[in-house]
Amino acid sequence: MFLGAGLLSSVPAWATGPVLSATTGQRIEAEARRFMQENSIPGLSVAITIDGRRRIFNEGVASRESGEPVTDKTLFEIGAIGETFAGLLASYAQVKGRLSFFDEVSDHLLSLKGSAFDTVTVLNLATHTSGLDLFPPEDVKTPEALLAYCAPWRRRYAPGSQRTYSHIGAALLATVGAAAMKQDYDELLGRKILPKLGLSHTYTQVPASSTIDYAQGYTQGDLPVHIGPEPLASAVYGMRTTAGDMIRYVEAHMEAGDIDPDMKRAIRKTLTGYYKAGPFTQNLIWEQYAFPVVLRQLVQGNSTTVEWTDVPALRLKPPFPPRRNVWINKVGSTRGFAAYVAFVPASKTGVALLVNKSIPEPDLVSTAYRILEMLQSRSP
Repeated sequence: MFLGAGLLSSVPAWATGPVLSATTGQRIEAEARRFMQENSIPGLSVAITIDGRRRIFNEGVASRESGEPVTDKTLFEIGAIGETFAGLLASYAQVKGRLSFFDEVSDHLLSLKGSAFDTVTVLNLATHTSGLDLFPPEDVKTPEALLAYCAPWRRRYAPGSQRTYSHIGAALLATVGAAAMKQDYDELLGRKILPKLGLSHTYTQVPASSTIDYAQGYTQGDLPVHIGPEPLASAVYGMRTTAGDMIRYVEAHMEAGDIDPDMKRAIRKTLTGYYKAGPFTQNLIWEQYAFPVVLRQLVQGNSTTVEWTDVPALRLKPPFPPRRNVWINKVGSTRGFAAYVAFVPASKTGVALLVNKSIPEPDLVSTAYRILEMLQSRSP
């Protein structure tokens, strides 16, 4: 069941006018339906942006049990895409003079003084080159437990020599950023970061007034599931948002609209390339590929193989400044949701694909790739 597509209700002045041709819109709708049917997805929301104009395509239901349709207000879990906010907070803290990417982690987390984190930098955390493992133990659910886990940790390789994707590193990055700003991570996002980006429907904890909009997630075996309320989840997989907010976030990374100058500087720093690792350049949490890029590279770069293995990392000296002719992306998932965002600054195009079912990442990336391809070759 296709439930309609339209411009966001709060479209700013720079985003007026037709967003894409009727033919391209129909092709996107058809691709969304195909993707949904082939993966037995209850509901999805696709948001696209072209030159600062947005459009959202909603399909299916937010809950199989209630039959409520997906709308522009539907909240989805976005998994590790939320880690980009931890990177942005650290970058914002640097812009404000509260930290340097080249500070040792223990400079800001004094309980880790004398540990391996005397030689691990903030940049290592933000580029997944610290050597930390992917997942923390099950009992590590608070910032305090995270620090207790990290204190006796021993690195497997010299920081910066390998790229190993790490949710632990992202959580520690958020802890460092919060410590540098002397405020709780959730409060910093809610009071400083999200408002400066115009993201009014993005949460680390869903407020009671918005629970009605929170989609039900489903496992690959179609069991209903939501993430838990653990405090540590906020920086790793605990963000919930709408497709509209997610595409606004994408636009901010292409400098569309009126953004706070310090936030704009912070965003630019997150899009700087610091390491070459496998098929992509590692920015601050974000990954980028030279454009044009073939689908095979994206599937490889967003695969579980790359996620679970050590990849040799080459430090870029000097770092690559933000580039326009690149494909920048991040994939995320939880037990019941999957999400992918990608954008190409040179063409001012981007896509956010959110679904309320856990599905294989290659299917998610491939669908978003085809949609963004349509935007590259759109009719005027």
